[in-house]
Amino acid sequence: MLVLPVPCLSENDVPKADESIAEWLEATGGLYMPVGRLMMKRTLPFMFYLVYFAAAAFLQPFFILYFQELGFSGMQIGLLAGLTPLVILVGAPLWTGLADAKMRHRLIMSLTIIVCVVAAALFPLTRSFTLMIPLIFLYALFAAPIIPFADSATLSMLGEKKDLYGRVRLGGTIGWGLLGPVAGLVIETHGLKWAFWGFAAIMIFTLFIIQGFTFSRPGAPVSWVNDVHKLLKDRRWLPFVALAFIAGVAFSVMNGYLLPYMEELGISRSIMGVAIFIAAISELPVLFFANFLLRRFKARGLLVLGMLITGVRLILYAALNFQAGILVFQLLNGLTFPAVWVAAISYANEIAPEGLKATAQGLLAAMTFGIGSAAGGLVGGLLLGSIHGQATFLIIGIIVLLGLGVVSFSDRMRQLHQTLSST
Repeated sequence: MLVLPVPCLSENDVPKADESIAEWLEATGGLYMPVGRLMMKRTLPFMFYLVYFAAAAFLQPFFILYFQELGFSGMQIGLLAGLTPLVILVGAPLWTGLADAKMRHRLIMSLTIIVCVVAAALFPLTRSFTLMIPLIFLYALFAAPIIPFADSATLSMLGEKKDLYGRVRLGGTIGWGLLGPVAGLVIETHGLKWAFWGFAAIMIFTLFIIQGFTFSRPGAPVSWVNDVHKLLKDRRWLPFVALAFIAGVAFSVMNGYLLPYMEELGISRSIMGVAIFIAAISELPVLFFANFLLRRFKARGLLVLGMLITGVRLILYAALNFQAGILVFQLLNGLTFPAVWVAAISYANEIAPEGLKATAQGLLAAMTFGIGSAAGGLVGGLLLGSIHGQATFLIIGIIVLLGLGVVSFSDRMRQLHQTLSST
């Protein structure tokens, strides 16, 4: 028998009750230091995004299809699609703000995941529109802060290497890409109820992963209320949240109504899974080289560029409304959502004061996946039910480009006025 030497452990080598795994591994030093740093900086966040977006690939693209299968009207679908982001508008900053104020990020994040899993598992048991409303509310309220928490923890754990966020976030793209086709086949074979049960089963694993997360802690006591007021008074936030709102509208329509549009065109659900896979693959090079893109364009410049391509992509879906055209333009996904999101979370973290990093990510999520998605979900549902998919994507694409132009012009005039006033 081969016997390996085991290092002697002192009482300091045993993790304390209030320590995360990553904190303990880093603190032990010696044999554990390289492992601790690796887990803290990249492995744990990478695994979280991998598992979370694998779960999301089961659920998010099929939400609207499930409502259609239940026979809900276009108005009812629009209301349900709009309710989720409205709850996110409250839920994301509520939980992240509470966590920043109480310094209990891991505990609150764990609670939100547990409730989110339970709520998702109950969806297939609910077929009434009236009962669907409180269930959607519960699910959205607790799902809202999960990604903001993860983004905040990732940036904290990366330390001085924050520009490598894109490479860590690759885990999400891989998870989404691998499970997208699987989800399509499972749902086509066993029904849409498995969109929810598959999501709930996979999400359970994230609960174990996040126990190793660490979050930024201010070096000195902070006043959460005063610092939030200071953050919101920063003139950089107004154009930023306006762009986040426009992004929310665009991504809500693309994520929520692309598959119903494809079904309208007679495209099978297995091909829908292929479309999800193509979109995921297109994200890989953008996320891997995101640090170079951030250095070249800066966070705000990359945000504007991604929004420009997003508007063009929506119009192209309308212009070439056949299976091959849709699949080809899925390749543009890498230059839209990943580029926009990497730029947005980097910029939010950049302008947020210490002690409010999670809050800043919560506010970003509230604008993008909250009020922006609410507007996109409601308007998209009404348009899809009245003028169908092609006109819906054309109109939303034009709105995105016009909105981007107005925000960019207004911000440029503000900067010019500020420069002239200072001279």
